Amino acid sequence: MLIEPKVLKGFRDFLPEKEIKRKKIIKILEKTFKNFGFQPIDTPALEYREVLLGKGGGETDKQVYAFKDNGNRDVALRFDLTVPFARFMAAHLNDLTLPFKRFHIDKVWRGENTQRGRYREFIQCDFDIVGLDNASADFEILQLMQASFKAMGITNITVKINHRGIFNDFLFYINASEKAVEVMRIVDKIAKIGKEKVTESLSSLLNMESALKIVDFIEPSGTFKETLDKITFLSGGESENTERVRTVYEYMKDLGIESGFELDPSITRGLDYYTGIVYETLLNDLPGLGSVCSGGRYNNLASVYTKKDLPGVGSSIGLDRLLAGMEELDLLQKYDTGFDLIILNFEDSSISHNHSIAAAVRESGLSCEVYHSKKKLRTQFAYSEKKNIRFTIICGPDELESDTVTLKNISTRENYNKISLPEAITIIKRFEDTKIDK
Repeated sequence: MLIEPKVLKGFRDFLPEKEIKRKKIIKILEKTFKNFGFQPIDTPALEYREVLLGKGGGETDKQVYAFKDNGNRDVALRFDLTVPFARFMAAHLNDLTLPFKRFHIDKVWRGENTQRGRYREFIQCDFDIVGLDNASADFEILQLMQASFKAMGITNITVKINHRGIFNDFLFYINASEKAVEVMRIVDKIAKIGKEKVTESLSSLLNMESALKIVDFIEPSGTFKETLDKITFLSGGESENTERVRTVYEYMKDLGIESGFELDPSITRGLDYYTGIVYETLLNDLPGLGSVCSGGRYNNLASVYTKKDLPGVGSSIGLDRLLAGMEELDLLQKYDTGFDLIILNFEDSSISHNHSIAAAVRESGLSCEVYHSKKKLRTQFAYSEKKNIRFTIICGPDELESDTVTLKNISTRENYNKISLPEAITIIKRFEDTKIDK
């Protein structure tokens, strides 16, 4: 009986062309993170359920894949990389130097409704600074967000930021603090359900007067500074929280990058563990796709695992949603999926020699494969073109006798007859240096 080769809803296979592009983007991000002094870590995909659900928040808890394992233990798949990181920090605090700057790129799982750019298994790219609570750390995460997108060749973005503390000050000022968590969850949905439904939901939770005040508060007002002045006034005046945002904005202006950031008081983030600055990143050409990079400050996240004060701030790039957007905008075309070279099989007696050539090519740093079967050269060339291999080498009797190779550029159809292998490698490398992405 044959089993249908089906895949679970919200899960996907990746064919080589897409997976190569995904891996190359991950490589770019890893290099960018390292350039800022961030170090890689890893955590298990499976954790104790109580560890993961200690600080997630109501909506998130419903999406966690939780079950009993073979040892009858309550376990769950990680739904993000932040909560496991908090557990990691508590477990390895004596082994780490604070402030600790980490990045982690791996899969997470959420049992949520699938839609455009949203899946049940997806890759997150997290970067965090733990052990500091100041404007400099907040700013560096924002700076790294912008640098990461620039490194990927994505410049038409807007990073929307807000501060949970200012929002909490405002809710206290209008006597709505007791409903702060519910209010923020409602406000967080404004991009999906619109202003009218948010007002309706808030009036049901509080009253119409408070609802209208909240809707006014979350409405941006002109420039970054004008919006900040407005919410400062509405939240009762200057505070430590408004001063933090002003300082971060001054850092942006000092570096000349302030135009890429927008103060949007409606940004609250749905997770309960955020305590300070929060942010979301939108592709300006695809605003309906939603945020492709988000995060914030979470000073109390590790408190359920350790008594040590571990303030943190970080962000996460939703790689699969970002890739969906890049594909829609044709931004993935520059990521080359081809290989450097294939050595064609002119006759079976030369297979051993072909492998020795391939070994030398790989030693030079180029990618190379050997065609293993004796088939018509036309068939071998077709195979090479389908795999987007850029060069072929043929080593027939004449080449064997003269210790040379015949090199062909598949895209230009240019031939280099009976040249030395070092010459062939030089030609390929010269061509590769002109590629946007290797």
